[in-house]
Amino acid sequence: MAFSWFRLAVPLCLAILSVIVVIIGQHQAMPPPLPAALGVCTLAGMALILRDISSKMKGENRTWSGLLSQYLAVKGMGWLGRRQRKKLEADTLNVKQVQEETLLKRLHKNANTCYGRQYDFNSIQDSDGFRACHPITTYEHYRELIRRIAAGEEKVIIAEKPLILAMTSGTSGASAMLLSTKDTNSEFFLQGVTVCLDAMGGAFPATDSLQRTTKFFYSPTFRQSEAGIPIRPNSSTPASSRHMLNLYTTPAPAFEVPSEKDTLYLHLLFALKDPSVGTLESNFASTVFYAFSALQDRWQELVEDIERGKVSRALALEPKVRSRLEALMKPDPERAAQLRAHFQDGFRGIARRLWPHLHLVLAVDSGSNQIYGEMLRENYCQGVPFYSPFYAATEGLIGVNLWPQDPNRRYMLCPRSMFCEFLPESSLEEETPHTLLMEEVKKGDNYELIITNASGLFRYRIGDIVKVVGFHNKCPIVEFQYRRGQMLSVRGEKVSEALFLNALKKAVAQWPGAQLVDYCCAESGIMGDSIGGSDPHYQVFIELKGVRNLTEKQRYKLDICLQEDSAVYKSFRTKGSIGPMRVQLVAEGAFKELRKHMMAFSNTSPNTFKMQRVLHRKEFADFLLGKTVS
Repeated sequence: MAFSWFRLAVPLCLAILSVIVVIIGQHQAMPPPLPAALGVCTLAGMALILRDISSKMKGENRTWSGLLSQYLAVKGMGWLGRRQRKKLEADTLNVKQVQEETLLKRLHKNANTCYGRQYDFNSIQDSDGFRACHPITTYEHYRELIRRIAAGEEKVIIAEKPLILAMTSGTSGASAMLLSTKDTNSEFFLQGVTVCLDAMGGAFPATDSLQRTTKFFYSPTFRQSEAGIPIRPNSSTPASSRHMLNLYTTPAPAFEVPSEKDTLYLHLLFALKDPSVGTLESNFASTVFYAFSALQDRWQELVEDIERGKVSRALALEPKVRSRLEALMKPDPERAAQLRAHFQDGFRGIARRLWPHLHLVLAVDSGSNQIYGEMLRENYCQGVPFYSPFYAATEGLIGVNLWPQDPNRRYMLCPRSMFCEFLPESSLEEETPHTLLMEEVKKGDNYELIITNASGLFRYRIGDIVKVVGFHNKCPIVEFQYRRGQMLSVRGEKVSEALFLNALKKAVAQWPGAQLVDYCCAESGIMGDSIGGSDPHYQVFIELKGVRNLTEKQRYKLDICLQEDSAVYKSFRTKGSIGPMRVQLVAEGAFKELRKHMMAFSNTSPNTFKMQRVLHRKEFADFLLGKTVS
């Protein structure tokens, strides 16, 4: 046994070490030697590793090769995370210089493109010169340029050919096509993933154990541009790296399944088979919430599959994929009996009962995902910590959460990922506004972020309004507030998503037995004849648990709560220039159906979908109107 172990372990050590070295070497100067725990592949070193693995492993049916590759990946990422965190800490002490270096590096790299020559990037010496000669931009500024790149023209905006043409989620408007490059991806990995894993390990030491993660991820469909560049959302499947598969419960064949519904079933099936799952992970808390909703609907079918060692015939799988998946299934009546008993006890706190060693839910639960995180913590995932690691977008990494246990989701801006400018909230509508830099913003003020990234966006308004809530050394820490396109404004009153949600939660708390499941709003102007004539007002669609109807007095309570929170809204209501809200209760599952409906109209994927809190398409509002029950 020992001989076969070491014969297997030594080449695995070397293989995984080589992967780590290649990742780092592609993006920067070679680092100092890795720690001895990773670098030593002698018999003595392997004996220490084996002992460490034995102390950390949980669960059964794990191969030694899988355990070793996971162990080395965790150790390698841990080392890399500490190294990157140290660099980040140094950068936060000298934010102004780091931001200037980041900007000039990007300008000089792309100086010989059509775009770089148009704005004379070679002559720009500092951020002041950049802001003087380059306008603040929106997507329309780049639309035609990106069309030319998609058609095959080179060196239009950036010097390199993009890896993909990345589609945005279209939360607050039409989906946009942006460029994604090697630099964008490496920044996200080195400045984001590794740093957040380091923060996570410090806050939740149990995540260092050799447990698998269940990652709710759906392989995006893609098409190609005229020049053969892939067009898809900016996300990659875990199966794209065979070195990563040992970290996850879902096997590689499941990522070849095109149907979201069938892929989710397989995620749940293989997660339920493993009682030692340590982490539940997804881009957004909404995806985790929908996974538990599906589990609640289909648990009996899943338990039967585990009991029989089969994969449900209801799944539309290719024969080869089904064969590969069923080869991984063995009848397990004991686990099936455990699961059946847990489900029959109800779904409140079900996550910890299914997986007693579950340490963490890793998903963004801020912004439009806030309500899903709250519902998970109150119901399915009671007692399980949540970590919202990144502030990011299709444009790239923006900030990292260095305080995993803080219930307020705060993100420190990454000074080497984006060159950031800040447009004061009071200046959003100005034609030529003056922007501030990182070292100039003030705690307590709101700003729209303007970014210059690594993939051809210069002084770009991303539409996010953030609040500066503090500084880490000299680097701003922000909380997301709202998207400009997700603002209610029938008379210029500008009610943000955050403001409306706070009022809604206050109102729901005064409706006995009611629990908020989901909501969105529409301005009366887009509704047309479907609601009849009246003063401009908000049409509010709410899905609730625990109540089937609301009195008119209860519905009006929402209007009162918003008036209490917004003096401007109250002023318009008092004058009568805005009419009272119309609150519609929709049927159970209406928002789950709306989600499918919205994705059918856009180029987004389940991984990047975010529910629109303010509807701008009449067909979406009409869809919910048709689901109204009271």
